[in-house]
Amino acid sequence: MTRFWIGLASALAAAGLAGAAHAQASGGQASAGQAPEAQPQTARVKVETGVLVGEETDRARVFRNIPYAAAPVGPLRWRPPQGAAPWKGERDAAKAGPSCPQPMNADGSPNTGGANGPVSEDCLQLNVYAPKGAKAAPVMVWIHGGSHRTGAGWIYDGSNFARDGVVVVAINYRLGALGWFAHPALTAAAGGEPVGNYGLMDQVAALKWVQRNIAKFGGDPKNVTVFGESAGGMSTLALLATPSARGLYQKAVVQSGLGWFEPKTLADKEKEGAAALAQAGVSATTAEELRALPAETLVAVNAQFGPFTDGRVMTQTATQALARGDFADVPLIIGWNSGEDSLMGPGPLGQAALAQIPPMARVIYTDEAAKGDEALARALFTDRVFGGPARWVAAKAAPGQPAWLYHFSYVATRLRPAVPRAGHAMEIPYVWEYWGRRTPMSLVSDEDRAMATLMHACWVTFAKAGKPRCGAEDWPAYDPAADVLMEFGLESGLRAGFRKSRLDAVQAATLPGLGLN
Repeated sequence: MTRFWIGLASALAAAGLAGAAHAQASGGQASAGQAPEAQPQTARVKVETGVLVGEETDRARVFRNIPYAAAPVGPLRWRPPQGAAPWKGERDAAKAGPSCPQPMNADGSPNTGGANGPVSEDCLQLNVYAPKGAKAAPVMVWIHGGSHRTGAGWIYDGSNFARDGVVVVAINYRLGALGWFAHPALTAAAGGEPVGNYGLMDQVAALKWVQRNIAKFGGDPKNVTVFGESAGGMSTLALLATPSARGLYQKAVVQSGLGWFEPKTLADKEKEGAAALAQAGVSATTAEELRALPAETLVAVNAQFGPFTDGRVMTQTATQALARGDFADVPLIIGWNSGEDSLMGPGPLGQAALAQIPPMARVIYTDEAAKGDEALARALFTDRVFGGPARWVAAKAAPGQPAWLYHFSYVATRLRPAVPRAGHAMEIPYVWEYWGRRTPMSLVSDEDRAMATLMHACWVTFAKAGKPRCGAEDWPAYDPAADVLMEFGLESGLRAGFRKSRLDAVQAATLPGLGLN
């Protein structure tokens, strides 16, 4: 089974792991169940670098485009984030800032990460949604998805979290070859500085900014929850394994964030980086030449982007850290969706992929195999890349601070005639209780709203008190012996031994190849 999932996962990572479902959660001002708001009023706050002028709506005080680090341009490209420069007077914080450089749609529509509009390397900024009159409110820091190549923090409207007493911080971080890139020339020029994981270093810098500044917005720096989906979930797991991030947060939520990662060293990534440049037709070989390249040239570079063991910021994968018990022991929610195979595309799958299905899978996945190879391959992908890792992470975290495991299978009313399962990223609108710019509220049913009320409450109560409370049924912390998770679906509730034989099989086939000994 190992050969099959490695081939699929590698192909998807190279193509861009985040599916178009991210775009459905993209930003704007309309929210679930909300009437049009009154004209926003001006709001001011003073942070370490100066005065911000944002806006106050019916539900939140909102401050956008706040620099948490200096622009990583010129000699600062491919260097750890540096401190943001102070400004004089007042800074306009009512409008969203640019997204980090990434592939954009020519027609101006949101890309697969939900981003559109201007891009700039001067993108290390964040957005804050704070309850009005907040004092020592819980804080949630959102790390967006998008295959570490697309997306932006400004896409996500945290007003309903603020309405419910939570300060939300949504961050940008460097993407693609500007954020997750290693090259021998850059390593040689860096001296003793960390290299490669620039996006992860940005995330740590943003968390440090929160520690220094969030009290100004009414947030409690001692009650911070990091949460993210897809690449953001992968980043959250990486933060659990990153020593420099310890103490910057107290809880974590991982939505469709994988969990089993193949070890890649700095030397491995240097070779990949050099090869990716050559494939893109880039001839630059020195650090100076690389830093002089136009950002557009680097956006076109295609590789497997994301956290890796550079030996300085990350000394082990998140999988290795969890296996060894060497990770931040904080309360954790983790889970996955029933149709993560939406990342494989609408189908049909190619014969080369189907030919790699191992014979043993047909014995274990009898129901799926009876539906044909397409159904079998998709079930294998969802279980190996998302379901099995989520359950394993919950089990590894369970002996310390509690962990809660979930499975999301709810499909919106309007989508059910054509969509059989909950695709990648489809849980986001329910967590945020917000459908974004691309879904008119007239298409959101009462049943959809009820699911959003339920799931959003789980995340809010977890941020406030470290335990999710939602609905009439108590959601117990995960115990590997009992193997109980919460399913959010047409019939939500607790499930014991969910897909146990299948998840056991992919776990047994996968773990030996992840360098855990």
